[in-house]
Amino acid sequence: MTGFAAGVRGARRPFVRRWLRRLLWLVVAFIAATWLPVLILRFVPPVTSAYMLERRVSQAWQGNHRFTLHYEWVPWKRIAPVAPLAMVASEDQTFPFNHGFDIPSIRSAIDEAEAGGRLRGASTITQQTARNLFLWSGGGFFRKGLEAWFTVLIDITWPKHRVLEVYANIAELGDGVYGVEAASQAFFHQPASRLTTHQAALLAAVLPNPRDWHADRPSPYIQRRAAWIQQQMRQLGGVSYVLDPHPKRPRVAPTRDPR
Repeated sequence: MTGFAAGVRGARRPFVRRWLRRLLWLVVAFIAATWLPVLILRFVPPVTSAYMLERRVSQAWQGNHRFTLHYEWVPWKRIAPVAPLAMVASEDQTFPFNHGFDIPSIRSAIDEAEAGGRLRGASTITQQTARNLFLWSGGGFFRKGLEAWFTVLIDITWPKHRVLEVYANIAELGDGVYGVEAASQAFFHQPASRLTTHQAALLAAVLPNPRDWHADRPSPYIQRRAAWIQQQMRQLGGVSYVLDPHPKRPRVAPTRDPR
């Protein structure tokens, strides 16, 4: 009986090792398959994004054949620095210093929700870039897990200015309008390189709901939000906050986002 049990254990070892090797190869393949596009897009402008593809498919599925998607990539040097600054002031004021996740903001959002307040988002610009570029809209733990994974890959592979460059080019800033160049041409009839501080703030102000809010026809609420963003842009220290590789931390704490 002892010899039989030893034989069974001996037979199991190669089986377990074989499956462990297969699991290891699956992990390696997953890392390679997800990291490779991140590495390529570190240098190559994306021709589209997952969110853009999802929007095209959904509109075609609904039979909306008149839908037109507007997207035009422009390099960092052809974007007025006030545009990425406005996005940072609006969406992620710790962007130059965080590593893809704003842990204090996440804790604050959780505490506020547990106290009975509205559950608000605490996504960084890196997280939003990962989601827009590689994933689909909606929730769920699986998608959140992939978002966190791609956020880590982007943070360790791209410099900060590349994250901002890509985000400024793929963020939806109007209904079917993606990126600062397409939005600037559509709403202000000029290239992104000529955006004013107020125009950049208006574009950033509609980011939470770009399909219903309008940068070129701002409601009183959007005007108030844009004014708040401009105030935050000044408190952050101006465009040096996104142009300087090592910006100074702002001395003034941000006021509450009016949204």
